[in-house]
Amino acid sequence: MTAQTAIFPDLVVETESETPRLWGHVARRCVLVPLIVLTPLLAVAPTRDHRFNVYWHGGMFRDDPAAIVSHTIASGDAYLHLGNFRPLGRMLEKSLDLLAFTGMQQLGLPASVMLRAVSILAAVALTFATVLLAESLLNRGRLLGSTPSTVALLLPYAVGAGFVAAGQDSTTILFGGLYFGTAALVLGVAAIACRLDRFRWWHGVLAVTAGAALAVFNEPAYFAVPITTAAVLLRGRFVLGRTSRELLGSAGLRFAALLWIGFLPVFATVRWLISGICAGGGCYQGSDLIVDGRTILLLPVRMTAWLPPLQWRAATASTSGTWLWGLVPVIVLVLLTVLAVRTGKALRSAPRPANRDLTGLAALAVVIAAAGALLAALSVAVRTAMSGRELWEQGWRDSALTVPGGMLLAVALLLMAGRHALLGVLAAAVLCGTVSATANRAFADTAGTVRAAQLDNRIAAAMGSFERGRAGNARRCALLDEALRANTGKPFLQHRYADSLDVASRTLAEVPFCDRSAG
Repeated sequence: MTAQTAIFPDLVVETESETPRLWGHVARRCVLVPLIVLTPLLAVAPTRDHRFNVYWHGGMFRDDPAAIVSHTIASGDAYLHLGNFRPLGRMLEKSLDLLAFTGMQQLGLPASVMLRAVSILAAVALTFATVLLAESLLNRGRLLGSTPSTVALLLPYAVGAGFVAAGQDSTTILFGGLYFGTAALVLGVAAIACRLDRFRWWHGVLAVTAGAALAVFNEPAYFAVPITTAAVLLRGRFVLGRTSRELLGSAGLRFAALLWIGFLPVFATVRWLISGICAGGGCYQGSDLIVDGRTILLLPVRMTAWLPPLQWRAATASTSGTWLWGLVPVIVLVLLTVLAVRTGKALRSAPRPANRDLTGLAALAVVIAAAGALLAALSVAVRTAMSGRELWEQGWRDSALTVPGGMLLAVALLLMAGRHALLGVLAAAVLCGTVSATANRAFADTAGTVRAAQLDNRIAAAMGSFERGRAGNARRCALLDEALRANTGKPFLQHRYADSLDVASRTLAEVPFCDRSAG
């Protein structure tokens, strides 16, 4: 008895001291793995509205960030009449553009690089949110007071491997900060609901308010409500083993129910107004939805479009020669292997969830992937822009949810398949991450040969290292003239270039971007 009493406290102290260290280990991988995989895309030129918005929003709000709120509210009616009403999402988008613009000014880096850096930060947040949701569902005790499971140790590598530049519409290329950030919000709401043990009155106020806010955020944010509902039900049934009666009275389900109460009236009102306004046409086509028989066929297609091998094909479709070889895959493999070696050691002592718990996690992963894919399956824009093999391979807004959902599913199923497959799963994730980073490098190389991208990168460089004086003005005027010629017959784009660059230039240096009167 005396010997046991002397040994047991030492074991407890060692276990408690391991917990924060392992959580730090997981958090560092959530940062480093997406950073390594996405770094090859840092120099890719901004596309679509990003070419203008980073300068327009940055110039407008640099000196008054709070004006983002008033400006968005003031323009809300105009966007409602365009069928594109998402005020809270626009506030986030403007804030991210302002962050990129401020970084450009303070660090002297091109806006293209800062936009990618913001996107990487959002990818990091999404990776951590995925881990947090998985552990919130699987863990029965205090979340940060217990040792992270094998799922938490493997997920950063798996999710990071899914960040592939699968086409120009992929979230890793277009509006990555916005959609990765939205997906992180969606998973974060579900994680919060899973951790509620006692329901207090202010939880109800928070749930109703959050539900209403999600209804005016953006389309991907809508799915936070059904995903949260699925998460608390699956956790209660598979992890906690609650009866149906216990589930109905649980704090998490009450929180989810109040989310619906806040969400549905606002959502229904907004969609009713938009349907009436846009019945005659002329609204923003990117938000148009269609429900028909093809939706059922497209849903499983988009649910599997997150698979890295499919995304690699899309990222490298325009690449000539062998893209898989070179220095980049060697460097990436070495970096990820160094990280994975320590993770492999930690896996030996990390708790492995029971198969019943993993079944609940796999079911939630299917719900997440289906929610993201449903957005694409209903979208007129997807059907117009993609066909045939592209529907399996090309990324879109849905990728921000299908990638974490798909990787959650893959990790859960692989762990259920065998208790001794941990190191194999880790090695496979490292190899996938290496190929994904190499595919991103190939995409960046191809994108850099496009004349329009070269022009936008030169504009970004000129704005990042703003040169005062006649010589700098002459070079900027030459860039603006080139942009106007490249968009001949497109007056809207010509005005966007001229106006956004001028607003940014006057904010940065109190001079026009191109002063025609200068001698």
